[in-house]
Amino acid sequence: MVVMVLEKVPKSLRGDLTRFLVEVDTGVFVGRVSAMVRDLLWEKAVEKAEGGRVAMAYRANNEQGFALRLHGYSDRTLRDFDGIVLVSIRNAEAARKAARLTKQVQRYKCCAAEESEGDLEKKNLQ
Repeated sequence: MVVMVLEKVPKSLRGDLTRFLVEVDTGVFVGRVSAMVRDLLWEKAVEKAEGGRVAMAYRANNEQGFALRLHGYSDRTLRDFDGIVLVSIRNAEAARKAARLTKQVQRYKCCAAEESEGDLEKKNLQ
């Protein structure tokens, strides 16, 4: 059993997936395919996502009984805790802090580069 969820992807990708899976709701596909077909569908979805998001859940022989794949999710990551896969969601405040920190690092690098150029000019003048 395979479940795929697509968000903000081209309609052509959704059309391609309907050849192998049933679209039960907009962007939600369900079906039973072989492991090889499943992997090829995943590769095609990732290749054609064009900035959209793709999630896949499928049956696996592990502790949970299923496996997950994510593509295009900047706020979610898969984390393995002793064989149990969990989805870690980055909240909005953490994202704002990361963006602020990134800006501070960029400003620091810019200022450091300007200071080093000034030091070189002083040495050249002397």
